[in-house]
Amino acid sequence: MKDSTAHLSHPTAVLAFILASYLMIAFDISVVITGLPEIQNSLGFSATGLSWVQNAYTLVSGGLLLLGSRTGDILGRRRMFIVGIALFTVASTAVGLAPSASWLIGARAFQGVGAAILAPTTLALLSANFEGDERTRALAYYGAVAGAGVSVGLVLGGILTSWISWRVGFFINVPIGIAMILGALHYLAETEMHPSHFDLAGATSSTLGMTALVYGIVRSATAGWSDSFTIVALTAGTLLLVFFVLNEWRAEQPIMPLHLFGNRERVGAYSARMLFLGATLGFVFFTTQFLQGVNNYTPFKAGLAFLPMTVANFAAAFTIPRLTRQFGNSRLLASGIFITLMGMAWISHLSADTHYLTGIALPMVVLGIGQGITMGPLTASGIVGVTKEDAGAASGLVNVAHQLGGSLGLAILVTVFATASSTTLDAQQLLAHRIATSLAAGTVMLAIGLVIVFALIVRPSNIFRIPGTK
Repeated sequence: MKDSTAHLSHPTAVLAFILASYLMIAFDISVVITGLPEIQNSLGFSATGLSWVQNAYTLVSGGLLLLGSRTGDILGRRRMFIVGIALFTVASTAVGLAPSASWLIGARAFQGVGAAILAPTTLALLSANFEGDERTRALAYYGAVAGAGVSVGLVLGGILTSWISWRVGFFINVPIGIAMILGALHYLAETEMHPSHFDLAGATSSTLGMTALVYGIVRSATAGWSDSFTIVALTAGTLLLVFFVLNEWRAEQPIMPLHLFGNRERVGAYSARMLFLGATLGFVFFTTQFLQGVNNYTPFKAGLAFLPMTVANFAAAFTIPRLTRQFGNSRLLASGIFITLMGMAWISHLSADTHYLTGIALPMVVLGIGQGITMGPLTASGIVGVTKEDAGAASGLVNVAHQLGGSLGLAILVTVFATASSTTLDAQQLLAHRIATSLAAGTVMLAIGLVIVFALIVRPSNIFRIPGTK
């Protein structure tokens, strides 16, 4: 039986469902961020424990993404697309109803299960339905959604938190999820199923390994690196991840085929994506706290403060198809990360006296342009040269790098935040100092990502080639 998604009569509808579902995921990462101070006050989170509102979601999602990508190949991508949306919608309702910190963290982890199924399925459906220039445009829109969804979530999350409650941002997913399920049943055709075995050992070891590793890093911020629980967590995480790699090497049908790492461009894209997402997620996490904790903005005003980045992100993302044809994917990717690096370096000079326009808004414009340019080419490089048989696994790896990069990066930056101290500053000045130090560490992450892109993706001989010449 042929893959029926390859020749659907409603390509616009298919693209709309793919983008809308991914928008739900990207939006959900950030809609909670502008509400974090309110969540901390209402549910009793500690300063470092607050990061688990994000990490519970991203760790479970990232750890199960590879297994989620295989479920689409084995059970059918339309079926798993619907299952992913249904789980995500139910979990969103549970988050909105959370009466305690532990409930919220558990519900966020359950959301991660839905995202782990949904995210790689959307990218695999995109790869199967579009080719050539159409795929370039579709990937540009996909990248735009990844960045713009986060930006829109920040703005809308602030508005909802101030006017109603942070909980409403999750209840929004309920009617959208129901509409998406009904639409998918009507417009999406089922793909060919490939009976196979699920690599449960790989899924379990990767999820537990990353969770232990991130827990150890976050715990070190308060307990120190010599703490016995910190050491045990870091050791267990490392051993589990080593076991995962060995398991994938020997498994008959691995969730992460190691031959996908045989392509330098894909390896560079996965590595750069992890660093890029770690830095940019850290940026929104800490900038929100700066705006509310140092500048005393309301959640509504803090959400609106991200508009310069949102607008710039949208504008830049929709130029990607034309810029890709003119400059090529690799040089565009390097340029996008470089621009993001400049914006991050600029905003890392925050202090308690920083003016919004010159010290925050203008750097946000630069960051928005960089993010809008980067995400599409970064996604394209992550699936370059893969066969249809590996489309699901490659899509899973792109999303794993996305989610786990955010978790690991945020854990590292939270540790930097907690260890940056000064005895000569008052409370607001100290908060600003710690946030600035964390953003400086994010700048270093982006710099390392740029080096990786140049080393593994951009061919030096082509860096300064004039567009249109051979």
